[in-house]
Amino acid sequence: MKKAIVLLSGGLDSSTCALIARDMGFELYALSFSYGQRHAFELLAAQKIANAVGVREHRIVAIDLSALGGSALTSDDMDIPKDGVDSGIPVTYVPARNTIFLSYALAWAEVLGDCYDIFIGVNNVDYSGYPDCRPEFIAAFQKMANLATVAGISGPPEITIHAPLMRFSKADIIKIGAKARLDYGLTLSCYDPDPKDGAACGRCDSCRIRRRGFEEAGIPDPTKYSA
Repeated sequence: MKKAIVLLSGGLDSSTCALIARDMGFELYALSFSYGQRHAFELLAAQKIANAVGVREHRIVAIDLSALGGSALTSDDMDIPKDGVDSGIPVTYVPARNTIFLSYALAWAEVLGDCYDIFIGVNNVDYSGYPDCRPEFIAAFQKMANLATVAGISGPPEITIHAPLMRFSKADIIKIGAKARLDYGLTLSCYDPDPKDGAACGRCDSCRIRRRGFEEAGIPDPTKYSA
């Protein structure tokens, strides 16, 4: 089996992405991050999903993006929007997050050896306006990866960054996972879950997109919401 790194946050998109990578025949190495996010409950969800899809190894890497701030997800000085977001880049955007995460995935792929595939669950349809969720970004990172690594300059094969959900709506993504019997009740998408039990707030932008996705897919939403 070919090896693949999959970035696994524990959310709906990354979990579906891991499922797709597995069903493509890859042996999965899941990578999650404790990066100072206020919604760290997602890491418990990531562990559950890693077990559910049968990854070979799951690592949680600790980095501290809260030391830099600049996002409502990593700073207590900024509120999580609960009544919808304005147009433009929302305050929940974490500067350079996907660039950093993909760089760690690239490093692990080199360490593993014979690993040329990295999966990320970014989405350009129902995403929240983040610049690092666009196909242009994925293409640029892949080009960089093949210039900056031993594997890249020694190929073929070349390093490939897979973003299989890029063109799908949230409803389409949910249908893919539901068809494969992925338990979305294990996942967590909320930016501001209850600190006691991890229940989703039901009001943040991520919860709103998730709720609408289940409604449009015509599939019952198994999420535990506090509001």
